[in-house]
Amino acid sequence: MNSRRNFIKKTTAGTAAVTLSGLVLPSSSYGGILGANDRVNCAIIGVRSRAKSHIVAINKDKNAKILYNCDVDDTIIEEHNIWCKENIGYVPKVEKDFRKVLEDKKVDAVFIATPEHWHAPMAIMALQAGKHVYVEKPCSHNPYENDLLVAAQKKYGKKVQMGNQQRSAKTSILAVKEIREGIIGDVYKGEAYYSNNRGSIGVGNVVDVPKTLDWELWQGPAPRKEYKDNIHPYNWHWFHNWGTGEIHNNGTHEIDICRWALGVDLPESVTSFGGKYTYKDDWEFVDNQQVTYKFKDDKFLTWTGHSRGKIQPKQPGRGATIYGSKGSITLSRNAYNLFALDGSLIKTEKEENKSLTTNTRGDGSLDVSHVGNFFDAIREDKSLHSDIKDASISTMLCHLGNMAQDAGETLKIDTVTGKVTNNAKAMENWKREYAAGWEPKL
Repeated sequence: MNSRRNFIKKTTAGTAAVTLSGLVLPSSSYGGILGANDRVNCAIIGVRSRAKSHIVAINKDKNAKILYNCDVDDTIIEEHNIWCKENIGYVPKVEKDFRKVLEDKKVDAVFIATPEHWHAPMAIMALQAGKHVYVEKPCSHNPYENDLLVAAQKKYGKKVQMGNQQRSAKTSILAVKEIREGIIGDVYKGEAYYSNNRGSIGVGNVVDVPKTLDWELWQGPAPRKEYKDNIHPYNWHWFHNWGTGEIHNNGTHEIDICRWALGVDLPESVTSFGGKYTYKDDWEFVDNQQVTYKFKDDKFLTWTGHSRGKIQPKQPGRGATIYGSKGSITLSRNAYNLFALDGSLIKTEKEENKSLTTNTRGDGSLDVSHVGNFFDAIREDKSLHSDIKDASISTMLCHLGNMAQDAGETLKIDTVTGKVTNNAKAMENWKREYAAGWEPKL
């Protein structure tokens, strides 16, 4: 495997400059110069699940084209090719090694829907290769990567949008606008929750790597582990080496909405309670968790995550509630409800088309809106609904929730850097170990 440094060196040497209207521009600039009607050529990396929602959204844009499908699993690629033919009418070029995709100067934008340990390293490599990036949440596997990705975007100047698609919901945008205008008075609390009933992942057995899977490239920046039969293609979410638990897998969405509505950034303190209460299996994170974030001006936010075991009495599978001195608002991907202090419903605003909420793909119209906003930013330099500088703050809250859970005590936070100030052991989780040659660097 070529190291990432050799790859970047090779790519940079081959794309030093281009002449446009008499001007010589650096390679980091010319890839983003597109007119309002120009085609955006895309590559999809990681095609099993969420990527299909990306492809549907990309296909809605008449001036966007998918040049590549990229995945390390031949079986997944074969299934996906059939799906593409049936759903978008063509099969993009197939590539197993994403580095070869990044070498193609025709690719303008990369969509990343890989396991989470790849999100930031791959996004940084894409930026270094001159590509715009749409990266699924969470945008990083650890806080170190969070900061590095923000710095990379600033350095290379490309657009980076995180896939927290509710930021593009018209009803949520309206609600936040009206909250700023005082519709529920002074806001002070946000409740974010997610409820599912996931089953056991069992105790994995070490088995031979399937011949169709490039396990070496699948692991990429992560320290090497033996292949077990309960990791790929989905349960990596619940292993520290590759995933980040439910607070990132789904909590990122609702925590982000609450933070947006409250108008807050990094917290002053974080406390987490929870545990693994259901099955005796290989799941390494808590499966039920309650996190409380305290912010300046007496504002606070809670995350209630039920991965395994439904919230009772019955509640919707996910959502956010914002409390103010004059009322409250509930927000989901599909609706905005305004309530008076006595709990009476004042008004409801609904999205024109529904989005799914608790399946593994989360398909819906919000993907179309969010990807459309990404394309508008590339073509016309419009503002992103979830630019990486802001999205990384919501991701950092999730990291801090996991760190507080591991620490077993309330963590005090530097509200500028996000670093823990009262627990040196917790800061050991700021950065992970990387496989040789794969640590992301600017």
